[in-house]
Amino acid sequence: MLRLAKHLADLGVCSRREAEMFIARGWISVDGLVVKEQGTKVQPTCNFALDPRANEYLDQLQTVLLHKPIGYVSGQAEKGYKSAASLIQKSNLYRGNKQVVRFPPNWPLKGLAPAGRLDIDSSGLLVLTQDGRTARRLIGVDSNIEKEYLVRADRPIKNAQVTQLQFGLTLDNVGLKRAQVERLEQAFVRMVLREGRKRQIRRMFEAVGLKVVSLKRVRIGDVVLGALPLGKWRLLRSDEDF
Repeated sequence: MLRLAKHLADLGVCSRREAEMFIARGWISVDGLVVKEQGTKVQPTCNFALDPRANEYLDQLQTVLLHKPIGYVSGQAEKGYKSAASLIQKSNLYRGNKQVVRFPPNWPLKGLAPAGRLDIDSSGLLVLTQDGRTARRLIGVDSNIEKEYLVRADRPIKNAQVTQLQFGLTLDNVGLKRAQVERLEQAFVRMVLREGRKRQIRRMFEAVGLKVVSLKRVRIGDVVLGALPLGKWRLLRSDEDF
């Protein structure tokens, strides 16, 4: 037997928090019966249905793509630094593509949370979302989505260091997943990771005797930063998916 909220989250129907909200509102039925009690357990093979109001709620959830500048924190504002979410203003909407010059019906967007972080000294693609399903795909414990970075070191990177960065390093006594590392210039590489440990790339470089002087994320899954200018944002399009 599984908790209904967790079961729906595991299936990718909604987040656990959203499932609990739907249960409280009587918006979920199991085998034809409306469920209103939190913690209800069900069989994995049960038949469930969402009330049309639950589907309407999920359809309105938005995901934002932001080109985060250096000097902004991904989460809540701290130590005098502004939150990246503070850039989600009408004046910062990217207007280079007519398909994305639009505002959602629930503007101004509230409850945007970063689905994966970029540290204050890094720039590039940051995803902020209202959708727990998207957050789970990107930062859930079982997430395996690629993240691509352009990284410049303080000195030329040797072949042996490239090999070390690809596989064999540990952080906090835990082995890292294999990474793709391609040298573009003597001190400049393209890296693709399938995990997101805290300050992972900077710590990886330190472990092989290098220091990162610039770090930019340019892709998450199939979604690319592209021409999105620094400090600008746009909505994730319906034809895009991670």
